Amino acid sequence: MDTGIPSTDTTALRARWRATVAQAGAPADLDPTPYADRLLSAWAEPQRRYHTTAHLAAVLAHIDILAPHAADLAAVRLAAWFHDAVYRPDRSENEERSAALAERALPELGIDAARTAEVARLVRLTVTHDPAPGDTDGEVLCDADLAVLAGSPQAYAAYADAVRHEYGFVPDDAFRTGRADVLRQLLDLPRLFRTPHGAAHWEAPARANLAAELAALTAGGSHD
Repeated sequence: MDTGIPSTDTTALRARWRATVAQAGAPADLDPTPYADRLLSAWAEPQRRYHTTAHLAAVLAHIDILAPHAADLAAVRLAAWFHDAVYRPDRSENEERSAALAERALPELGIDAARTAEVARLVRLTVTHDPAPGDTDGEVLCDADLAVLAGSPQAYAAYADAVRHEYGFVPDDAFRTGRADVLRQLLDLPRLFRTPHGAAHWEAPARANLAAELAALTAGGSHD
């Protein structure tokens, strides 16, 4: 059956899902694979260019790097799976709908109420990427989600191009204005990254990439 899932290694992702669900306390006699398949199909929807299974895999890989900082690593990893499970670039309620999906699915998988609530809280936190002081799980998820900003100039350009294509329905001038506003808001934050690793390794290159994109946009450039 063609699920529409792109060429990202979904076999590895399914294996990661099974391990995470088990770590989170799901009963061993319940097969979590159908849930993985539904999530991977959602992450492969045709309107996505950046928020794809490749992004999911990247966030999970960055969580691996930041894992020692997390208090409930299983919850953080589950939140990564759900954080963009619902994604429509023309809608503003994606995170809320993704959190609600987690709140429905995880109890069906036998995940207890406290961990389900933590996963949903973390998904909702990706609206602002502004975890409270001491929220180490929130810091790990948000830093992993934003780590794309710290890629090489070439990788960052590919990310920005993918974002532009997700918003292909927005005229160029309106996109440049809106995107520039987002970049300024990010650059105005005291810190983009809250974990020690993120602060040490990702903050400076991310700010350089954001500033370069903002300069290109305000000079009339675009990522068509």
